[in-house]
Amino acid sequence: RGPGGCRGGRKDMALRCAAWLAAGRQPRCPRLPPPAREGTVRRSSAAKASAVKITEKASREKILTLESMNPQVKAVEYAVRGPIVLKAGEIEKELRKGIKKPFTEVIKANIGDAHAMGQRPITFLRQVVALCTYPNLLDSPSFPEDAKKRARRILQGCGGNSLGSYSASQGINCIREDVASYIERRDGGVPADPDNIYLTTGASDGIATILKILVSGGGRSRTGVMIPIPQYPLYSAAISELDAIQVNYYLDEENCWALDVNELRRSLNEAKAYCNPKVLCIINPGNPTGQVQNRKCIEDVIHFAWEEKLFLLADEVYQDNVYSEGCQFHSFKKILYEMGPEYYNNVELASFHSTSKGYMGECGYRGGYMEVINLHPEIKGQLVKLLSVRLCPPVSGQAAMDIVVNPPIPGEESYSQFIKEKESVLNNLAKKAKLTEDMFNKVPGIHCNPLQGAMYAFPRIFIPSKAIEEAKTHKMAPDMFYCMKLLEETGICVVPGSGFGQREGSYHFRMTILPPVEKLKILLEKVKDFHIKFLEKYA
Repeated sequence: RGPGGCRGGRKDMALRCAAWLAAGRQPRCPRLPPPAREGTVRRSSAAKASAVKITEKASREKILTLESMNPQVKAVEYAVRGPIVLKAGEIEKELRKGIKKPFTEVIKANIGDAHAMGQRPITFLRQVVALCTYPNLLDSPSFPEDAKKRARRILQGCGGNSLGSYSASQGINCIREDVASYIERRDGGVPADPDNIYLTTGASDGIATILKILVSGGGRSRTGVMIPIPQYPLYSAAISELDAIQVNYYLDEENCWALDVNELRRSLNEAKAYCNPKVLCIINPGNPTGQVQNRKCIEDVIHFAWEEKLFLLADEVYQDNVYSEGCQFHSFKKILYEMGPEYYNNVELASFHSTSKGYMGECGYRGGYMEVINLHPEIKGQLVKLLSVRLCPPVSGQAAMDIVVNPPIPGEESYSQFIKEKESVLNNLAKKAKLTEDMFNKVPGIHCNPLQGAMYAFPRIFIPSKAIEEAKTHKMAPDMFYCMKLLEETGICVVPGSGFGQREGSYHFRMTILPPVEKLKILLEKVKDFHIKFLEKYA
């Protein structure tokens, strides 16, 4: 059956083989060696068996096992893509195989992935990235001139005028200039230096990088990192990986998840007994809690950081996602500047933004930036060195970030369509935030604080003691048990509050509000029906 054999070769060879078979003879191909004699075959089989035994004897234990792996990596947990999401994936496979369930689809409300939930991309952003990716389109009349102008500027900043080239480790210079200009506009003229801007692979990359350079010491001098509870699990995961010390401070659920400086002080003072707290992380607007901090709260936090000599990390990726009347986003950078030179020239602050949230929802591009101010000049060099190890963030993500900070302006060709799309997304999110809050608060045993911002609800759920006991038999946290039952009975995938942290004895889950309104209504009705049945079953 090789080249020239019966299957692919001459027709006469095929006919000859057929004749041999009809005569009861073994067909032979002239291109292959003659068949081995019977004894040879037996010896070959014995040799193979011996080789298998040798291989079995030679096999050894794996070098990398759960016992030998890096214990810090093993300690990492990331609830947003944890066990319940893996279970959801298994159920999806079963549905595709035709296995009957009490539902027809899995609704993944566990993660803030806007486009996966049906949100349409912003046209202008995609046009510019398309032009950068395939510059031949710059000659097409199908693209507006303001998009072409931005694409040309980005490409001129790329090596070889190509998005496929590496950029500087800190990011493309003209994009960092655009980020600085955006920050100045956002903050009412507060100066921003492009040299303090670092383009990143999403905000997560910047947060992990800054934490990496901050963590040091051993024993009681090991770096402590103060994080809000509930928190976004990126923080606890990064702290575990770096073998730093997690220092929890609790948000006030009874006061719409407000941040209380007295709680910060309690947390800090207790932590000083076993570590060196030197980092304070703030998420504003909050994830998973959705609160928007007011100006007075931010001033109090900055004063606390200045007083206690803490490095401030301000996670501001939801800065466009503010819905409640009377709420307004204030950047930590702006408030710090307005508090005067004693604060502005001394408090070390890293703030983060991303293409993934807001009205853009461009999670897959992994675009982001961080602005770091008041960094020691020698540390600045160390930070650039650390960033250079990963060469550069994705250049397509940098291009997407540029459009977030340099969108169409009044008078430009694309402005009217851009502003219409942006406002449509944000207005729709505001509507869904109110709908979610109202519907949850009508369900006995569920309480949901106002969703002031971001894109999640984090309702408190009552779990009866009988259900808590059953959860223990399954070696699950009570809210994990609840969420697993919700998934198995309704197909709705949400994340248990224990994955974000919560006060002892309280239970929650996080759910995104991103699904389309009609699907969100169905989802909320299903949660309501499930919760009522759950309470009846375990009463």
